[in-house]
Amino acid sequence: MPHPSTTRFDRVWGRVPRLAYGADYNPEQWDPATWREDTALMREAGVNLVSLGIFAWSWLEPEPGRLDFTGMDAVIGLLHDSGISVDLATPTAAPPRWFSHAHPDSLPVTAENVRLAPGSRQTYCPSSPAYREHAVRITSALAERYGDHPAVVMWHVGNEYGNANAHCFCDTSAAAFRTWLHTEYGRDLTALNDRWGTSFWGMRYSAWDQVGPPRTSTGSLPPAQWLDFRRFSDAEHLSCYRAERDAIRPHSPGRPITTNLMTGNFAEADYWRWSREVDIVANDHYLNAEDEHRTAELAFAADLTRGLAGGRPWLLMEHSTSAVQWQPRNLAKAAGEMARNSLTHVARGADGVLFFQWRQSAFGAEQWHSAMLPHGGTKTRIWREAAALGASVARVAEVAGSVCEPAQIALAWDYDAWWALELPDRPSRDMVYREELRGWHRALWTAGLRCDIVPAPGRGLEPSVLPREAADTDNSEADDRPKDAEAPYRLLLVPSLYAVAPGTAEALAAFAAAGGHVVVGPFSGVTDLDDRIFPGPYPGALREVLGLTVDEFLPLAADERTSLDDGSTGRTWAERVVPAADTAVDARFTDGPAAGGPALLSRSLGLGTVRYAATRLNDASLRCLLPRWATAAGCAPALPGSGDGVEVTRRTGPTGSWLFAVNHTVTPALLPATGYELLAGQPVEGELTVPPGGVAVVREDPA
Repeated sequence: MPHPSTTRFDRVWGRVPRLAYGADYNPEQWDPATWREDTALMREAGVNLVSLGIFAWSWLEPEPGRLDFTGMDAVIGLLHDSGISVDLATPTAAPPRWFSHAHPDSLPVTAENVRLAPGSRQTYCPSSPAYREHAVRITSALAERYGDHPAVVMWHVGNEYGNANAHCFCDTSAAAFRTWLHTEYGRDLTALNDRWGTSFWGMRYSAWDQVGPPRTSTGSLPPAQWLDFRRFSDAEHLSCYRAERDAIRPHSPGRPITTNLMTGNFAEADYWRWSREVDIVANDHYLNAEDEHRTAELAFAADLTRGLAGGRPWLLMEHSTSAVQWQPRNLAKAAGEMARNSLTHVARGADGVLFFQWRQSAFGAEQWHSAMLPHGGTKTRIWREAAALGASVARVAEVAGSVCEPAQIALAWDYDAWWALELPDRPSRDMVYREELRGWHRALWTAGLRCDIVPAPGRGLEPSVLPREAADTDNSEADDRPKDAEAPYRLLLVPSLYAVAPGTAEALAAFAAAGGHVVVGPFSGVTDLDDRIFPGPYPGALREVLGLTVDEFLPLAADERTSLDDGSTGRTWAERVVPAADTAVDARFTDGPAAGGPALLSRSLGLGTVRYAATRLNDASLRCLLPRWATAAGCAPALPGSGDGVEVTRRTGPTGSWLFAVNHTVTPALLPATGYELLAGQPVEGELTVPPGGVAVVREDPA
């Protein structure tokens, strides 16, 4: 993505403290004496921003129509007097019991036609008119009361939309789905039948009132019906967000409005769409404690969030100080891990670090979820580390507003392709989307190569993936492009793109023709966005740009591997490929179902190169091949000292640049640097030593 200007974005952030440091705060769980203790301890820990009132609807409206802001007034006053800013939430993620009792038809219904009971959060159907009416009403009341309060610097609408209620199959949702389909298909039932493929099994619709959600049946349902229902469900949640956002805006001008995304693992929302609707992209990120690659996962989630933010600063709205409570085994973070996790996000573009939550709950479903202030109080390790981290965040606050140095490698990410690939009745259940993208990113991370995560080509954002012309290339057409359409990408990675949008092949061809290098993974380009297989040989839409056809897809058994003659190893998948005359075979399968056939292929296209992998490569092979392909594309080498568990990144801004080094290893890391190390408060002359598990942030010498 192009290096973004931060001027407009600084105006968007307004009075939000940067770097922000704090947590969710739930004062309704505590008495007023505790509130006073909390604000004093927040100041001690360096907290400057809290998210307030996320689940407080029944506290604010204990009975229908009876609003009671006494407690909220007091808490906001205490926070303001303590110099702590408020990210005020709308409490609509947790409708009160009185609401569910009065409107039982607002409760979500499963695909098996089971209506869920109240008692937890997100117990609502996003299409429910009653829910929407009451949500906007409480939101408007909050905005009218606190919209211009000096403590309130931003707004937090809802919470983790769709996390527990991604889909509702009730009759209200069914009617809303039909209305959405009327718009999508222009009320043309013939077009819907065609795109859904309802002639299969004789399931054609003869009237609109027969159309509904993909409720559980005796067997499989049309894939396109599922895809449209997922898009509809996402759109309904986004509509709920928009309604509350728009209710706030007139009463609270100049204050950014956002909601917390879940980029790490959440598959039920197209966050490229959501990111265009929020003023500041904010993310919740929780590590799987037993994930052997969790340090690389930190970087992946941060890079994805930065991509959604268009390269501009974003906000880490939630993560954990230590253990969570919802995993099979909730392992505690090791000493120093809280700081490393937090500063990794800052190194990759975050302008704030917040936790769930401030004070650990004494009761309820999340009583064993860690917090800044644990059950044991200020005598605990977690408290000491949280307070120390607050001081560290303050020391590096000068990086606020700066952005990550643009990468030369782009990794394409697409939600429609994810949804379509993992529907039932695919050739292999092992062809999962997110883990494949994460594996390619991890190989780059291990090599110390930075990448930006971008929308898939064909999504109307192609200027973000145009290659920068090499200095020695005479390309008059490229030179005529508007300079603001240029980006530094030389290598575009497309590990998995089963379903493609119109224009995808043309976008890839244009990228390569202008001098870029493209790498496409297997089982890509096979269907359109309705899961209809393109006519002619595989890989359908990408056949011409890749310069090959696939005679047959050859899924592998669960633990089966296949070898390539260049020493690489494939897993999960193989293909019987027939290359075109101008396509080179770079490696062949030596065993398995495609033995002797092409496994890695490449062809020249214009000034660039297009490559194809006919298997999913294992980690070791990706670690070998991706750096090689990056070099061939003319990408700059990794920053000195980075790779193999040591992250080295740079943020730049109008006033200078800052080098971040995060050492996830058990040995000291040495790297060249000159400037002033902010955390230790000492100059660096030529070489920086980062201790095992340590972090350094160097304000670089302009020279």
